[in-house]
Amino acid sequence: MPRYEYRCRNCGDTFELSRPMAESSAPATCPAGHPDTVKLLSTVGLAGTTPTPQAPSGGGGGGGCCGGGCCS
Repeated sequence: MPRYEYRCRNCGDTFELSRPMAESSAPATCPAGHPDTVKLLSTVGLAGTTPTPQAPSGGGGGGGCCGGGCCS
């Protein structure tokens, strides 16, 4: 089950809840009992969503050269 992070607007505490995706935007009460919370954007959900750029292959000799002739 996914975990979602929330922050309480009253006391500033952040907390996590495990809940189904269908309930991810449902209201959440902080552990101190305050009902005014906001769901935070999770960096875990963003990790790995873009392809990793590949280093250009060098023009000879190999081994991480940038291809501009700067590595000799």
